[in-house]
Amino acid sequence: MYETRVLSGMRPTGSLHLGHYHGVLKNWVRLQAEYPCLFFVADWHALTTDYASPGDIPKNTWDMVIDWLAAGVDPNQAILFIQSQVVEHAELHLLLSMMSPLGWLERVPTYKDQQEKLTDKDLSTYGFLGYPLLQSADILIYRAKYVPVGEDQVPHVEFTREVARRFNHLYGREPGFEDKAKAAVKKMGTKKAKLRHELRTKFLEQGDAAALARGQAVLHEQQNISRGDRERLYGWLEGGGKKILVEPDALLTEASRMPGLDGQKMSKSYGNTISLREDPESVSKKIKVMPTDPARVKRSDPGNPEKCPVWELHKIYSDDERKKWVQKGCTTASIGCLECKQPVIEAINAELAPMRERAQVYLDDPTLVKNIAADGCEKAKRLAAETMRDVREAMGLIYG
Repeated sequence: MYETRVLSGMRPTGSLHLGHYHGVLKNWVRLQAEYPCLFFVADWHALTTDYASPGDIPKNTWDMVIDWLAAGVDPNQAILFIQSQVVEHAELHLLLSMMSPLGWLERVPTYKDQQEKLTDKDLSTYGFLGYPLLQSADILIYRAKYVPVGEDQVPHVEFTREVARRFNHLYGREPGFEDKAKAAVKKMGTKKAKLRHELRTKFLEQGDAAALARGQAVLHEQQNISRGDRERLYGWLEGGGKKILVEPDALLTEASRMPGLDGQKMSKSYGNTISLREDPESVSKKIKVMPTDPARVKRSDPGNPEKCPVWELHKIYSDDERKKWVQKGCTTASIGCLECKQPVIEAINAELAPMRERAQVYLDDPTLVKNIAADGCEKAKRLAAETMRDVREAMGLIYG
């Protein structure tokens, strides 16, 4: 059911690194086993800041999707697709722009933040101002209930909720809505109809959120009603009109704890990354030349792990026994820095080995990944078309 769908996307930045894996992809792999998931390449979003020099978006797209597959994202469990290949995103974005107040876009926190950070780019474009609305269209067109985001992205999800609420308020009052909603309730049977009336009353008269949640759960379990009736009943429960667009919830994810090779956050812009398809020799070489505690000039000098970037990697890859060995060995100078680094090299290569193996299949036969994307785009288009049919009908754009 669309009420439990999860949607997430990434801009096509090319090959991904361990920061992406620990911050996003591991979470995607977990979610795909728990929910119906849609994961997409946000290639139009890449143009909001890089419209003047789009670079090689197709190449970056294929590199990124291969990394998704290498990390364990499964096209048999999730729908993988490319945003620009599902043109309904653009149509919904256009229609939502007709009813979205300009002030809503201007107050999105990242709007001014990005303008201040990216001073080398001219961001005085509608595309940049309107990208939160395009994000909203990405989510709403699949009636996604959950959007996995970090805390900094929560305002974007709240913005999407406001857009959905406004749309439903403006266009959900179809002729004869109350009569159609009551008729839909009766179809559920006398016992469930009575329960839904009681829960609706509790919510509308007492603001009982638990009653609303219970009513939504009862509706979610109901199998013998049409999609149109289901949308009416979701809106009727809350005292509104037909619920054409679903208000999504943010699914908070922990920030990536993956440090870069210099101790800063792992990022391409810092040049401190290990990519998901990095060969073992390169991984070994990068970690061997990592900076360590400046106090350890000679092998015999004791050090402090808290002042060493390698220790941050041990926190992720080493068990308690190994960490105790590092703590004692570093502070007493009983182990050298290269000895300390070796378990990290082995652990990272062990983590990357199955990813390299999975990726090689797609590198050897690029048509495989293109077929996966084509299949995903087709599935996404079917879901998007359902929503757009309802949106056009609600807005009076059905002819013939």
